[in-house]
Amino acid sequence: MLRSVKPELHMMHADRSGRAPLLLALALLALLTAVAMLTRPLTPIDETRYVSVAWEMWLRGDFLVPYKNGETYSHKPPFLFWTLHAGWALFGVNEWWPRLVMPLFSAFALLSTARLAGRLWPQHAGLGGHAALVLSGTLLWIVFSTSLMFDAMLALWVLLGMHGVLDAAEGRRRGFVLLGLAIGLGVLTKGPVILLNLLPITLLAPWWNPGLAWGRWLGGVMLSILLGAAIALAWAIPAGEAGGEAYRNAIFWGQTADRMVESFAHRRPFWWYLPLLPVLLFPWFVWPGLWRALARERRAGFDRGLRFCLAWMLPVLIAFSFISGKQPHYLLPLFPAFALMSARVLSVGRATRVTMPALLALALAAGLLLVASGRIASLRDEMVALPPFWPGAGLALTALVAGWAGWRGVRPLATLAVLGAATLATVQLAARPALAPQYDIRPLALAIRAVQDEGRPVANIATYHAQYQFLGRLERPLVELRGDEAARWLADHPHGYAVVYLKDRQRFDTLPARHKQAYRGGWAALIDARTAAGSPGYGVE
Repeated sequence: MLRSVKPELHMMHADRSGRAPLLLALALLALLTAVAMLTRPLTPIDETRYVSVAWEMWLRGDFLVPYKNGETYSHKPPFLFWTLHAGWALFGVNEWWPRLVMPLFSAFALLSTARLAGRLWPQHAGLGGHAALVLSGTLLWIVFSTSLMFDAMLALWVLLGMHGVLDAAEGRRRGFVLLGLAIGLGVLTKGPVILLNLLPITLLAPWWNPGLAWGRWLGGVMLSILLGAAIALAWAIPAGEAGGEAYRNAIFWGQTADRMVESFAHRRPFWWYLPLLPVLLFPWFVWPGLWRALARERRAGFDRGLRFCLAWMLPVLIAFSFISGKQPHYLLPLFPAFALMSARVLSVGRATRVTMPALLALALAAGLLLVASGRIASLRDEMVALPPFWPGAGLALTALVAGWAGWRGVRPLATLAVLGAATLATVQLAARPALAPQYDIRPLALAIRAVQDEGRPVANIATYHAQYQFLGRLERPLVELRGDEAARWLADHPHGYAVVYLKDRQRFDTLPARHKQAYRGGWAALIDARTAAGSPGYGVE
């Protein structure tokens, strides 16, 4: 009996400060950032679009109004673009800084999550490091911590707002200032969606923090909203004046209205998120030990910290479920709440086995090994390069070690976090041979730059997302052509060039082109205007 208890007590004492799991969480983030930078290019359409908007602002010397391909860009506020400019001002224009921005914000989010855990449960020493470790090993968090998107940045502002809410509930007026600052920075990052992430927990404050003076509380929240609005308007008013009437209408009303219409135009059912949760929250969601621990806490009665996390997470999840235009990354700001809850309920009770996540990782490893062996006939298409053998073998070894550790009674947080990180790293390494040629569009962007340097105009015969602007360091926009206007432009510019997109491999092989390559499951080619005019009907990208 003493043998089984002493190692467990020693382990609990060893990470009483929480530093070891916090350092492990940051190390996993650094490792996955390196893997992403080695295996993934800046990926069209989203990543290349955002870095191109920042590039065009930089090129113009206009840091107030975002531009995309020569036109004002009202779809996103400028905070992300400003962070790219800050790095370029320090290090010169480069590609590596944009790849590091979101990992840096993710690292600050891990530290903020750890600190929030210490505030919610001061009696549980070291809990913050474990919460950060849960977060760093969760699959969706890993993906968007290493992608040039807005959600990891937004998650940090949500965490800042949660610290403010907690300060205000504990009687510190600065909390409302922090909440207002978080709202303002959130609006400058991704628009008013920050309010959907922050306001429900303030309205549910009497449930997780009984005894509040409700009138004063609502008054403080309203002042926070006004402060956030003032921060956002400090940019929006001068930007609206500088960008013109159309841009002004877009950022003050049109953007919000259009996004509401768009969100209901792409209808997804209410339950759409539910079947995704086992994947998004891998490996924690599929680990029975977590749900047993949560059920145990439910029977004992949720404490203040757990209620805080539920008030943060559940109303927002329900609200996003009612919005038809769902995307997995919309949920990212809720993941720190899940990590905090998980670390808290697992802080009591004995270690449990990690068999199920290990078995699923082992099944994925077996699938990767099967693909690498070329045994799956459907993957023998000439477009698809088979992955190397070793990533699957490495994941299989990691899964076996995780399973063995669980059977030996090792505390599972570190094991599962490493397993989650290893799973994503393996998938990226295995997919690189097939996906890199499809998504690395730098060669085409440089070919466009060479044509523009000759003084020739270039058109894009499809919707253009500015995907070539930064990678080619283009200084002139491309002409975006659709339908009948393409034929007219090609006839009027016989010395120009056009980027066209095809799905037919045979047509692609016989097409005379200045440059052509695989592109997102099809092909793209840079061809002269006469060739394009003589062979109309190219596929629209």
